[in-house]
Amino acid sequence: MIRLPSAFDLSLASFALCLAAVVLLGNALAQGSEGGGEALFQVTPPAGGAAGTPHKLELVDPGAPFGSPETGAAIVLPDGVSGAAGNSTIVGTQLTLHARLTEEGVPLPHGLTWRVFAAEAGPDGALPLVATAEGGSAALTLPPGGYFVHASFGRAGATQRIELGEAPLDETLVLDAGGLRLSAVVGEDFPLERGKVAYEIYRLVEDGQRELITPNAEAGRIVRLHAGTYHVVSRYGALNAVVRADIEVKAGELTEAVIHHKGAEVTLKLVEEEGGEALANTRWSVLTQGGDTIHESVGAFPHIILTEGAYTAVARHGDTTYARDFDVSSGVNGEVEVRLTDIVRPQGERQAQ
Repeated sequence: MIRLPSAFDLSLASFALCLAAVVLLGNALAQGSEGGGEALFQVTPPAGGAAGTPHKLELVDPGAPFGSPETGAAIVLPDGVSGAAGNSTIVGTQLTLHARLTEEGVPLPHGLTWRVFAAEAGPDGALPLVATAEGGSAALTLPPGGYFVHASFGRAGATQRIELGEAPLDETLVLDAGGLRLSAVVGEDFPLERGKVAYEIYRLVEDGQRELITPNAEAGRIVRLHAGTYHVVSRYGALNAVVRADIEVKAGELTEAVIHHKGAEVTLKLVEEEGGEALANTRWSVLTQGGDTIHESVGAFPHIILTEGAYTAVARHGDTTYARDFDVSSGVNGEVEVRLTDIVRPQGERQAQ
């Protein structure tokens, strides 16, 4: 389980658990899971940040294929070309296509999208699309000639050039792919609702740069990816409760990462006295300890999510400004009441809290 201070960059040094290879994959989420091992690593804080403490990433073998119910290949072919769902009277050669996660894996039974292109460019300079298929292995009948075959499996894919002659041809593409499933907890490992956490997945490219490949990955669902290291940004709410992690995806395996956030949900209220009714038409600002404004809104009950730390709530009602300092503890949701006695004097001094 990842346990990170908000907005800290981290790198996973090593994994102590190798997950069981998963060979049946598809579009939807599998439900079962079992406990696995864990590996320790050290937080690397950004420049100027405080030193972190060791945290953990928990890897879980799901104990079940992460895929959808098997579906047959649906093949779409243009006029003059035949296949499993096409016109079998067209003369041609049968091409059978398979895809595997790894060299040693078995052919995937579902979750694939096949595209076959002619090897020669058309008048517009693009390679003509000859046939497409959805599902697992696919059988097509095509005129002899050269083709480019592309198999996509989520964000993973592979392309291969083939030469189809008079004899039937059987081709297998190796995707070198795995799966990543993300979830998040807060406080004492309290699971966060899916709608409150958003994930971005970046592919690490040359020179340490990152390329965004999944802007809004859904919690609990498997993202199919090429094997490699990915940078994941987990956002709890829309403000500053952010955790970052570099996570390795291995071919033929499912990596499940549970990210630990340090934040809480806060409701702001301007009241005449403790426990009183909230005053409407209040303009709110929330400041960090360093004086930066991270939230502004208007209303009686603004509800926000903040990372663990110290803040100041500033309420403006009519021509008067009120302010109160407050602390956020991880996993401890609650209300912050700013009272009419918390008036900010013209010279900037507040009355004693």
